[in-house]
Amino acid sequence: MRNHRDLQVWSKAYSLSLELYRLSRSFPKEELYGLTSQLRRAAVSIGANLAEGCGRRTNAEMARFVRIAMGSASELDHHLLLCKDLGYLENDHYRRMENYLTEVRKMLSSLLASIENELGTPIQAGAKGRTLSAKG
Repeated sequence: MRNHRDLQVWSKAYSLSLELYRLSRSFPKEELYGLTSQLRRAAVSIGANLAEGCGRRTNAEMARFVRIAMGSASELDHHLLLCKDLGYLENDHYRRMENYLTEVRKMLSSLLASIENELGTPIQAGAKGRTLSAKG
């Protein structure tokens, strides 16, 4: 078991969530339960999954939650682009958040690689024991 607050990537993801909450306050009120909610949920999910993974007992479980956090980061990337293209985020705010997110994504990849290295083999998925890959 690890302390999620000791992870630099968790701290970055937490800061990203706080900043996105601040920025999304100015989004149209009709988006409160739509895109605003989805953007915030995806951002919060990154750090929350890291915290949950740290509370698990094994590295394999931790790796699983890092992968889920990576999925949330990809979802957030989509939401950020949509917010920019709809005019809810100014270009400079979008670029800053996109750069921040890119840094978090790189850190997540490094963390996953480190965990897999500790395990000695790529994590297996499912009952059939397939190795996860970009192709599925």
